[in-house]
Amino acid sequence: MPLLEPEPDTLRPTTREKGPAADRVPDGRAAGTPEPLRSELIALLGADKVLTKVSDLVKYASDASPYRFLPQVVVVPEDIDDVSAVLSYAHGKGREVVFRAAGTSLNGQAQGEDILVDVRKHWSGIEVLGGGERARVRPGTTVMRANATLARSGRVLGPDPASAIACTLGGVVANNASGMTAGTTRNSYRTVASLTFVLPSGTVVDTAAPDAEEALAHAEPALCEGLLAIKREIEADADLVARIRAKYQLKNTNGYRLDAFLDGSTPVEILRGLMVGSQGTFGFISEIVFDTLPLDRYTTTALLFFPSLTAAAAAVPVFNAAGALAVELMDGNTLRASVSVQGVPADWAELPQSTTALLVEFRAPDETTCEAYEASAAKALEGLELVAPVPSVTNTFTRDAKTIGGYWKARKAFVTAVGGSRPSGTTLITEDFAVPPGRLAEACEALLELQTRHGFDTAVAGHAAHGNLHFLLAFDAGLPSDVDRYAAFMDEFCRLTVERFDGSLKAEHATGRNIAPFLELEWGPKATELMWRTKQVIDPDGVLAPRVVLDRDPKAHLRGLKTIPKVELIADPCIECGFCEPTCPSEDLTTTPRQRIVLRREMMRQEAGSPVEDGLVEAYGYDAVDTCAGDSTCKLACPVGIDTGALMKDFRHARHSPREERLAALTAKNFKAVEASARLAVAAADRISDRLLTAVTRTARKAVRPDLVPEWLPQIPGAAARKLPRTTRAGASAVYYPACVNRIFAGPDGHSLPSLPEAVVAVSSRAGRPVWIPEDVAGTCCATIWHSKGYEAGNRLMANRIVEAAWGWTAGGRLPLVVDASSCTLGIAHEVVPYLTAENRALHHELTVLDSIVWAADELLPHLTVRRRIGSAVLHPTCSMQHLGDEAQLRAVAEACADDVTVPDDAGCCAFAGDRGMLHKELTESATRKEAAEVAGRRFEAHLSANRMCEIGMDHATGREYYSALLELERATRP
Repeated sequence: MPLLEPEPDTLRPTTREKGPAADRVPDGRAAGTPEPLRSELIALLGADKVLTKVSDLVKYASDASPYRFLPQVVVVPEDIDDVSAVLSYAHGKGREVVFRAAGTSLNGQAQGEDILVDVRKHWSGIEVLGGGERARVRPGTTVMRANATLARSGRVLGPDPASAIACTLGGVVANNASGMTAGTTRNSYRTVASLTFVLPSGTVVDTAAPDAEEALAHAEPALCEGLLAIKREIEADADLVARIRAKYQLKNTNGYRLDAFLDGSTPVEILRGLMVGSQGTFGFISEIVFDTLPLDRYTTTALLFFPSLTAAAAAVPVFNAAGALAVELMDGNTLRASVSVQGVPADWAELPQSTTALLVEFRAPDETTCEAYEASAAKALEGLELVAPVPSVTNTFTRDAKTIGGYWKARKAFVTAVGGSRPSGTTLITEDFAVPPGRLAEACEALLELQTRHGFDTAVAGHAAHGNLHFLLAFDAGLPSDVDRYAAFMDEFCRLTVERFDGSLKAEHATGRNIAPFLELEWGPKATELMWRTKQVIDPDGVLAPRVVLDRDPKAHLRGLKTIPKVELIADPCIECGFCEPTCPSEDLTTTPRQRIVLRREMMRQEAGSPVEDGLVEAYGYDAVDTCAGDSTCKLACPVGIDTGALMKDFRHARHSPREERLAALTAKNFKAVEASARLAVAAADRISDRLLTAVTRTARKAVRPDLVPEWLPQIPGAAARKLPRTTRAGASAVYYPACVNRIFAGPDGHSLPSLPEAVVAVSSRAGRPVWIPEDVAGTCCATIWHSKGYEAGNRLMANRIVEAAWGWTAGGRLPLVVDASSCTLGIAHEVVPYLTAENRALHHELTVLDSIVWAADELLPHLTVRRRIGSAVLHPTCSMQHLGDEAQLRAVAEACADDVTVPDDAGCCAFAGDRGMLHKELTESATRKEAAEVAGRRFEAHLSANRMCEIGMDHATGREYYSALLELERATRP
């Protein structure tokens, strides 16, 4: 054991508000996957594709739904052969299989109690076909990622769910999820051109193959005959045909798509339709070919406020008739809860409860059409009863992209913003239903009355143009009386929707587990029995997702409801939506932010010292704490701003011994000497072979502790020059602060480039905006070194030192402070603030801290002459730039230097995180895998970024040499 291995018990919960939860993982599951299941699947697939620890099972047991089922094992297949092997194994052993991708489903359809198959990790990718007219997409690709690629061809996918940042297209198709604008004409059922899928038997079907019908008839004759028999029976019943057609005039994802039997004439065509909305119960969709839609880039949008739901609902047909693509509704409680979302006006909190807003958007292919829409919209506004209860309300249409983005951010955050403000410890259920659009106001009022009568907070939002409403229910699943209250509400709500409005119980979220008992209420006995027969024909052994979609238990929706124990305050609002996961650098290595919180909640459910808690705590150190990059991009993706990275830093602090804290504080106190020593060490290392240094550091890591001793990487550059460029204070336009990383490490080898400090000084001078480097910068730091590792005393010491120094350098804030590393800019501008004394916080408030990229883009470029350009450059925007909002400036600087500038679609945090990429190089390798593949796919003349350690990380990931965009700007403008 390493000498300084942290004590795992420091990660145990110290307080629990309640005793052991009834739904805790039982002690008998502490060993993880039981035998022989464990050894048989490892023999079948290999150990790297089979997750068996109790912590693995727990982190997959929860998703965005209110349900929680612990799988026996989690399988991570790499290809279609692995999937077929798992299905064959399940058939032979009488086991059950459930597929899970993003885990954003809201009704439990991606949860299982036996073999859970993760079809996200190895299943992403998109191929643009026919100039963008079609797209071939793998099921683990998010909607946002696919649309990013399609946008270059001026195309977009039809489905646009609010969870587009996280949900994957396999799940979108399997649930027929639609979203804000898809309605019934742009959803998956209408825009899927072909599918490739694996049936429960293991048979692979490509519906686009020329011999698809013949191959299916040969492989599955009983299935083909069964489907055609059901088709004949439906078509022979005119009333049933009419009923089916009528049901799909509204948005409807409850049950199976019986209209597939009417729209398809052959078994393959019928199957293609049935797979859409089948919720993982008919097979695994391994590839989708979509017919794409034009990306109309001219947009005009308004957020219009009405005095009541009735007034807002009355305006919906007006905008539908005017050609609006989207008409979204938010009631007063939804609007007020949205103030927790960054960018939403704070005065929304003061809106009257009766206030209702419509988000109305028109999209057009050209200026002329957009102007015509604006004219129609202006005319529509003339007869409407609008109100402006708070100053931020404008009730006007705008084309401003930032304003429009803010409107949509507030709308899309309905579930998470309203759910995040629910009482602590309550489970959240998200329901959606559809009624005829003309009865929207009536349905809203009936719903709100029902919620009030059953003691639930009232809030409603939805796709008003399509009569599709969403609402939330929060209750304590650990209290039988609360569960009974939820059950009574659901019984009455379902009867109300079906009997009063003839509506859809699931408009776009799919049946899952929580509407399965009410399927027959909506569809009637005959249609429901046809759905059961369809399942029997396709999956006669019931291998796939039993109890999803079809369940004869009238209380099935009450089984498996998850409790939500209170956890640390920063993470407690989490509703486990999963929006954070695609941004997380450790997503494909260990755990995601959601999973870190899920594991923490399970610890809270356990009795102190239980075998399950022991297993979770033992794994948590590496899986959650050590391999968190601490980049906090999860906070940007989370609609309620949960910063799981900050929580992990708190846990790092908790694991430090008093001795470690004292040493860290001593390092901060004597950082001038430490900085000089580090530069000398790097210089000395430059004369020793990389192989020897790697061997020595690996030995030290084993002897001391991997999370304390970095591993030497060949990509680490040589030492920076001992002296910084000479500058003068007189006449300076800004104070230039070279970050300590640029005072220790040199720039890239083999380039005829100056050092970064030399480049910043030179380009600033050329632009007539000279900068001054203070003579006493040595020994100062942005404090991120200590902050990221959770060293409290050292962090406070350095945070206050840098602010006091910056105050003096900038003459009390009269000059801007320009910082040449984006993470250091973020540190000084924002992250130091909580650790400052009251006096220094006041000083900090007067400072203007600018990243050097922003300085160059905004202050220098307008005054520089570009004399030479390169052909192409690829950018790596750092995670700190995402927090600062500086990505556009990085592109601007690069576009001044290169004819063709590319930001990879999969660009994200490199996870080098100062030295974390040397402490856990596997983290950077995993985090950058997709981005590195994009970069390697073509030749670029320059690889540019804005942070030296991130550049080193990208060097390691790609084998290409990254350097600051300012070095390229200096070369481009050099006389």
